[in-house]
Amino acid sequence: MRMSPRLSLNNGVLIHQLGFGLYKVPPASAEGLVAMALAAGYRHFDTAAMYGNELGVARGINPQLSPGAGSGGSGELFPALSREDVFVTTKVWNDHHGYDATLRAFDDSMVNLGLDYVDLYLIHWPCPRKGLFPDTYRALETLYREGRVRAIGVSNFQPAHLDRLLQTAEVVPAVNQVELHPWLQQEELRHKHKELGIMTEAWSPLGRGQVLDDPVIKACAAEHGRTPAQVILRWHMQLGHVAIPKASSEARIRENFDVFGFELSERDMAALAGLERGHRTGSHPDNVN
Repeated sequence: MRMSPRLSLNNGVLIHQLGFGLYKVPPASAEGLVAMALAAGYRHFDTAAMYGNELGVARGINPQLSPGAGSGGSGELFPALSREDVFVTTKVWNDHHGYDATLRAFDDSMVNLGLDYVDLYLIHWPCPRKGLFPDTYRALETLYREGRVRAIGVSNFQPAHLDRLLQTAEVVPAVNQVELHPWLQQEELRHKHKELGIMTEAWSPLGRGQVLDDPVIKACAAEHGRTPAQVILRWHMQLGHVAIPKASSEARIRENFDVFGFELSERDMAALAGLERGHRTGSHPDNVN
């Protein structure tokens, strides 16, 4: 079975470059979809307290972590996994900003996930008008020092938010997870990440499906005998991003993972780089509080 490459975060922790996103996945569906994704080769799962499906994610993962586990939920068998084989991300939601509230929220997530540790814990949104994200991040630093999380980071932080955070932070975020796709390429932010040693992780890497009909991407897909989704995900892989597409069917789960058997040319990459529109499918981080 082909596996996603793993990239090194700034603390040496390895993260699977292609993960499975669980935004808006109903709790009742999460278990089955996670099991399908495991059978397809995914080993990186991205959930959040706000999604309400941490328990379903746990039910999809945890049976495979014990000796004798086998069925991936899709009729395909694979060996039992060790905890180290699977990378799990979750996030603290906006109504739990602040030092003590974040620690309590993390405890709740751990109960839901049934794990001894989380691989990556993120601040979901900066909520700049609240002004509490430095204290929230201080709680993440405590969890990191205690070994309850292997890496910490942020989500939806813009350059100004990172500048404010780094005035007081003692641990540079390992990851900033942001909306990123060919119509929203976040070049300034990606440059800042490179300077600081922060991994760029793309949520909505396919632009919530809106980008799939772009004629440049469709032409590139036809040339390679691939789907538009595969071309976009391959673009992310070659740029060195971590990407976490979501999918709600076994066919799409497998399609999204099948991006390691071809390569985009320099001409292809330049063509996709020219698609920037500043088009957000989600909220601007300054407006979420």
